[in-house]
Amino acid sequence: MKKILFIVGSLRKESFNRKLASMAEKMIAGRAEVEYLDYSDVPMMNQDLEFPVPAAVASLRNKVAEADGVWIFSPEYNYSYPGHIKNLIDWLSRPVVADDHKTPLVIARKKVALSGAGGGMATANCRAKLTELLTLPFINADVMVEPQTGIKLGVAAWTEGKMILTQEQEEVLAKQADAFLEYIG
Repeated sequence: MKKILFIVGSLRKESFNRKLASMAEKMIAGRAEVEYLDYSDVPMMNQDLEFPVPAAVASLRNKVAEADGVWIFSPEYNYSYPGHIKNLIDWLSRPVVADDHKTPLVIARKKVALSGAGGGMATANCRAKLTELLTLPFINADVMVEPQTGIKLGVAAWTEGKMILTQEQEEVLAKQADAFLEYIG
């Protein structure tokens, strides 16, 4: 069975993107194994900390390496992705062995799906900028450009903390889940 690593780009316990990830997990139940990345102990990228590799960074790299695919569920912060998501990618873009820039990174050629729940832009800017970052030649992740899921949250989400998807939104997410399973083979 394929293994998919879910990365939720919101740190909030009751985040809408965590709820979206949970919905996606239910949609692929029995067809792939899902693990959520806990990155709460990953330090900010700092070359002074790079070697020896901090245990949390080694764990991050191992989890990405072991996964057949990575699915990022992220809100949009100021027309982009959250800083802590950038920090994870910064760590994944660094050499695994000191001064070895020839060994491929664990993120290189890794199959990646992108989704997000947010405001009026339905995380379009976040997903576009994540695609741009992840496909840089030195990172070289294999991002599934289509389909992606962008959920524009209704008023109840912001006023009552409730995320209620329309049938159409659920179908879009289900279509992406099916496509990503096919994408990772």
